[in-house]
Amino acid sequence: MARSYNLADLLEILAAAGPDRPALVAGDERRTYAQLNERASRVGHHLAAAGVQAGEHVAILAYNRAEWVEAMIGAFKVRAVPIPVNYRYVAAELHHVLSDSDSVALIGERSLLEKVEEIRGDLPKLRHVVVLEDDSSADIPDAVRYEDALAAAASGDDFPERSSDDRYIMYTGGTTGYPKGVEWRCEDIFFGALGGGNVLGDPITSPEAIAANAEQPPMAVLDCAPVMHGAGQWVAFMGLFSGAKVVLYTDHAFDAGKALTLLAEEQANVLMLVGDVMARPVAKAVATGAYDTSSLMAIASGGAPLTEGAKAALREHLPNIMFLDNYGASETGACGPSVDAKEGTARFMMKPGITVLDDDLKVVAPGQIGKLARSGHIPLGYYNDPAKTASTFFTDAAGTRWSIPGDFASLEEDGTITLLGRGSLMINTGGEKVYPEEVEVALKDHPDVYDAVVVGLPDERFGQRVAAVVSPRPGATLTLDELTEHCRGRLAGYKLPRELKVVDEVQRTAVGKSDYKWAKSVFA
Repeated sequence: MARSYNLADLLEILAAAGPDRPALVAGDERRTYAQLNERASRVGHHLAAAGVQAGEHVAILAYNRAEWVEAMIGAFKVRAVPIPVNYRYVAAELHHVLSDSDSVALIGERSLLEKVEEIRGDLPKLRHVVVLEDDSSADIPDAVRYEDALAAAASGDDFPERSSDDRYIMYTGGTTGYPKGVEWRCEDIFFGALGGGNVLGDPITSPEAIAANAEQPPMAVLDCAPVMHGAGQWVAFMGLFSGAKVVLYTDHAFDAGKALTLLAEEQANVLMLVGDVMARPVAKAVATGAYDTSSLMAIASGGAPLTEGAKAALREHLPNIMFLDNYGASETGACGPSVDAKEGTARFMMKPGITVLDDDLKVVAPGQIGKLARSGHIPLGYYNDPAKTASTFFTDAAGTRWSIPGDFASLEEDGTITLLGRGSLMINTGGEKVYPEEVEVALKDHPDVYDAVVVGLPDERFGQRVAAVVSPRPGATLTLDELTEHCRGRLAGYKLPRELKVVDEVQRTAVGKSDYKWAKSVFA
């Protein structure tokens, strides 16, 4: 059978080449590549027996656990499309994603499925539910237990031939409105976001070539990010497709001490975190000297900015650590690593095919501001949303197709790209443009700032003024004068916050992004 870049094909190749190689650790569950492949095959056979057809959508609603990965690959086995669903969603958000995605099957944890029951009557296309057990006793009618389903299903790899065109969908949560499903071809997501079979080097040139990764020295990746999000999911599959052991952090709340204990137990070489919110507690825990970090070679971050202050705190006790702090988005994939930043901004050495374009789809001159754009391995568009697709994906006069999700950026003389933020959130103060993310990064570099969100408020003189909502570290106090002075050497004067609200906790959206609507309400 011809092999493709469908993710199930790639796992089958690796499982055949290195069946006994450790693949996945999640809590008490451990899987070799052969075991992971066999259980994913059972998921696939169960879905097929339940009537799931190629191209139909299978939602996954669960915290980090081994079955999450099995379910995702199992859907690909039968050329179905897995739909990751955020476990933080309330009923209305669940209804939107399950309805918008046209999901016909749902694999989810019992406690989370209880929320789905509230809206299941409004989901006529959802015809099959599989329950993952947790500590809940909720009754989920007309559902089958996951382990029962697998026990009754065949374990072989006798599936129809797959295609590199098979779909991969990731729902992305914007700062406004409901999440949208970004639709990729499997081949494009593999090369655009999953490492291409060689994370730090040239990508593989055929699906069969991935078998060589089963001969590589064993590595281990500790993934503390939720795999239902792009950053955590992509790192997990980068690890698997590199032949590594992927260790999922399975506690529902992040605890730096528990993560470092797990790192030592599994001798992890790479630690995947989500920006400062995880990195700073890890730095504090490492400083105690209570944890064995001798195996750790690199710290990866995605989904939120990793500030220079957080990196410095980690380097203080991990002087030889390498940072794999990449820019990525659901619409662009993984684009490139960060480099030493200008004060208050994030700067990246992007991959080929990624640049900054003006409104005429032409590359801007160095020092000029435009929008970040990627060509090559990019999504097909947004599922069920032709209008949004037309406003994000463009073809230039030369026939090159671009993904332009809306991040403003400047092109530097050395070819690096400095990210500025989403134009829809831009603050116009006296004719000067301020990007909230740039100010947020500067604020979070203050040692007493735990989190921050920046918004524009109406101003009689300047049109808008910069305002910040900040949560301090335990025991710390913050003043506007102190934060303004901290930022003064990092930001132009017009970018400095003119108003401050200190709160116990900065609220974020269900997908962990800055909640600008909430931040404005704090000042109301």
